[in-house]
Amino acid sequence: MQSTAVIYQPAKTAMQSGKRRTKKWVFEYTPDVKNAPDPLMGWSSGGTLQQIHLEFDTKEEAVAYAQKKGIPVQVIEPKIRAVTPKSYAANFAFNRRSSF
Repeated sequence: MQSTAVIYQPAKTAMQSGKRRTKKWVFEYTPDVKNAPDPLMGWSSGGTLQQIHLEFDTKEEAVAYAQKKGIPVQVIEPKIRAVTPKSYAANFAFNRRSSF
């Protein structure tokens, strides 16, 4: 049974304003079966492929790795954020709408 993988570029975390660890492309395997508790021990075992987390500098490198290993892959393109730059002084402008 051949496992499939997904290649994506991680999004910025909601807890921080920085963009650390968002430039690289990530290669991860998708789970094939649902994690079910082991009848003997009681803990879930979903296989070791889900523990593999590879990072690549470019999308092309990640796709080339998957093709070299013969792994079917799905590439998820990142959504580009539209940031409208404004100055700090815009917070104190007279024509600024107030919420109170």
